[in-house]
Amino acid sequence: MTTASKAIDATQLGVGTWAIDPVHSSISFSVRHLLVAKVRGMFETFSGAIVVAADGTPSVTAEIAVDSINTRNDRRDAHLTSADYFDAEKYPTATFTSTGVRADGDKYAIDGDFTLKGVTKPVTLDLEFNGVIRVMDYGEVAGFEASVVLNRKDFGIDLALPFDTGSKIVSDKVGDKATITLEIEALKQA
Repeated sequence: MTTASKAIDATQLGVGTWAIDPVHSSISFSVRHLLVAKVRGMFETFSGAIVVAADGTPSVTAEIAVDSINTRNDRRDAHLTSADYFDAEKYPTATFTSTGVRADGDKYAIDGDFTLKGVTKPVTLDLEFNGVIRVMDYGEVAGFEASVVLNRKDFGIDLALPFDTGSKIVSDKVGDKATITLEIEALKQA
């Protein structure tokens, strides 16, 4: 594994804490529905930080309020936060803690532990680092795009509503390819 200090250019992403700016960031997803279409949604409440140590090693932590799900359908959102899916009353947050960052071609891979519905599994996010810019009113701002495919069964979400044909109404994986998408702006903290 490539060391994290070599994986991301520390001269661009300076030492210190970079807080995720939820106003200029998003966490969205899509899931195959009825085998012919995708339902899209987002999580509206989340937080996190990227910390770059003095040796240039980055680490990432993030938290998502699962009851902030928005699929533009109140009835579906209520069902998704129920015990059938996320069980948001018992497990109100999903969390991610990185365990390593490595170069992956011209992009990066962030390995880490993702916890959803009380179950923790290792995942790897594909990451594109968009660079850093200094903005007069904000200071230093870094941009990232990341994606990952999760299998809901891995996290104890195994509600299968079969058709007469044996197919399922909702796919096991959250979408087809890279369908959990994170568009992140992070602000360098003083």
